[in-house]
Amino acid sequence: MEHPSVKTNHDHQPLHQPVHTLKGIGKETAAQLSELGIFTIEELLEYFPHRYEDYRLRDLAEVAHDERVTVEGKVHSVPSLMFYGKKKSRLTLKVLVGRYLISVVFFNQPYLKNKMNVNDTVTITGKWDKHRQTINAQLFEAGPHQKQGDFEAVYALKGLVSGKQFRKYMGLALSQFSDHLHETLPDSFLQKYKLLHRREALRSLHFPASQEEMKQARRRFVYEEFLYFQLKMQALRKFEREQSKGMSQSYDLQKLKQFIDSLPFSLTGAQKRVVNEICADLLSPYRMNRLLQGDVGSGKTAVAAICLYATVTAGFQGALMVPTEILAEQHAESLHAMLEPMGVTVALLTSSVKGKRRKELLGRLSAGEIDILIGTHALIQDEVDFQRLGLVITDEQHRFGVQQRRVLREKGESPDVLFMTATPIPRTLAITVFGEMDVSIIDEMPAGRKAIETYWAKEEMLDRVLGFMEKELVKGRQVYVICPLIEESEKLDVQNALDVHSQLVHYFHSKYQVGLMHGRLPSEEKDRVMKEFSDNQLQVLVSTTVVEVGVNVPNATMMVIYDAERFGLSQLHQLRGRVGRGSEQSYCILLANPKTEVGQERMKVMTETNDGFVLSEKDLELRGPGDFFGRKQSGLPEFKVADMIHDYRALEVARDDAKRLIESKEFWELEEYAVMREYLVQTGVTSGEKLD
Repeated sequence: MEHPSVKTNHDHQPLHQPVHTLKGIGKETAAQLSELGIFTIEELLEYFPHRYEDYRLRDLAEVAHDERVTVEGKVHSVPSLMFYGKKKSRLTLKVLVGRYLISVVFFNQPYLKNKMNVNDTVTITGKWDKHRQTINAQLFEAGPHQKQGDFEAVYALKGLVSGKQFRKYMGLALSQFSDHLHETLPDSFLQKYKLLHRREALRSLHFPASQEEMKQARRRFVYEEFLYFQLKMQALRKFEREQSKGMSQSYDLQKLKQFIDSLPFSLTGAQKRVVNEICADLLSPYRMNRLLQGDVGSGKTAVAAICLYATVTAGFQGALMVPTEILAEQHAESLHAMLEPMGVTVALLTSSVKGKRRKELLGRLSAGEIDILIGTHALIQDEVDFQRLGLVITDEQHRFGVQQRRVLREKGESPDVLFMTATPIPRTLAITVFGEMDVSIIDEMPAGRKAIETYWAKEEMLDRVLGFMEKELVKGRQVYVICPLIEESEKLDVQNALDVHSQLVHYFHSKYQVGLMHGRLPSEEKDRVMKEFSDNQLQVLVSTTVVEVGVNVPNATMMVIYDAERFGLSQLHQLRGRVGRGSEQSYCILLANPKTEVGQERMKVMTETNDGFVLSEKDLELRGPGDFFGRKQSGLPEFKVADMIHDYRALEVARDDAKRLIESKEFWELEEYAVMREYLVQTGVTSGEKLD
């Protein structure tokens, strides 16, 4: 990420000099540093360590298994050297460390044999194997522990530059240029959060005297990075909002209350809160740009219906865009049933609506006779013309490209926009990736909804799983079976959809109809198969993950997921949400033999909770932010020091601070915020002019 480094109106030019101006760095070394992206003194100073070696001497009783440790002890046995393979060796000796007699093993360092004699004092650093009482040694020091500092910075380096050399260059840069490092945070913030000054923090990050000093230095830079990133996001949000000439929608509150009272269920507290947030946006003169997150089954459709009705009572039209025809049909059916009694006209537009019917529908839409139009991306075609579009809702917004969403938004005179998703995005990611949007969350389930019972079964238990499946089918229920691949792959030993389909056809003979769906089928074919499953013409549906989003088959009460360890937690949860939509108890069986601890942990977590937000946070922990969306997410910022997962509290504090600053008059006028304003100019967010 672009760091809020010190390129401001103050005199910081010395820091922009090339690294070879440092005494002690020649042209050759400068060329090596350039391979790390380091060209200037400033870039060298801001090349932060990615971890630290801890050289404190510790009591082995306190050291965890597989932890790296430094110990000092006396050689207790003559070292034994063994050669094996091509030029490979293993050196073993006993060392008395305090009250422990431990084994120490050095691989491929035979020359050390002559440097160790019985009763010599030695210092050894390596990984502690608690079970075998052995240290697999990485560093050896003859004599007592002599390290100058307990902590040593470790940098991500490549080429000919060694860690020792790099620390030397860093020391040179700090001693020759630290006077030119200027503060980038206002005094009031340093005092409020007890943060180190930038100069002091930079020195402590590279050369910490203790773990506490390193933590304080890191804390300062984590906050600085997050604050500057959020300043940019909040400024973008403010300008986009103020420059978008939205329209205030004065909906009929009385009618809206009557509509909510007429619903066959009571809204949850979370639904009420979210409806209030969206209605406040409709009334505001600014254009709404809001993301609505709600777990599978949390009642987003009801919220969408209420907001669309509010728009209609204000004299506007509404549009709801969904990714598939079958989903569009389901939404049209439920919205028609809810809104028709209120005198609202709901219509459906998909690519199946053709010829005369289509022409008539489009005519009624442009004449304002249709209040709410539901459809797939057919809604964004040129011929679709609204008379007075007020609200656009996009369901499963990550399934549409940014361009598709923008085209729909431009159908009206700056309509309000609501994006809905059933993919629970951890709050940390939501406020980072969608920082320029307002985020609403439905974090409560409707009362009386039965939790889906989830079980983890090893693959050798498949016969029992098939028996359980048959019991559900005998009751007249339906079953989803999910596989990771379409057809056999030599590289991956995973169950594929074509094989599983033929196995199940054989297993059930002709007692039950088994359908097959995967991503390579043409759209019409997918829709046909899904419709047959919806209508119970197929009792078992074998599918790849194309079935993930939104489809509603209340009679499906069981889902079996083959090779479940190959999916992320969020994806497993999305798949599981296809069942449990009716009044009967539903089940999800995870067939998996995970080889890794992370894989086992995933299966365990899935059986313990049905809460998508808990799972998404866990998924983020296990997989890291880059893989959260199943691929490297290009929208994620790169931070030098900060970590969005572990430092999420600092991210939230920084976001609140940035929001308050951007909205305040003082920020745009006072001298203490000049560096921050300059940063917004440099990153192209503002022109630097004072704002009203």
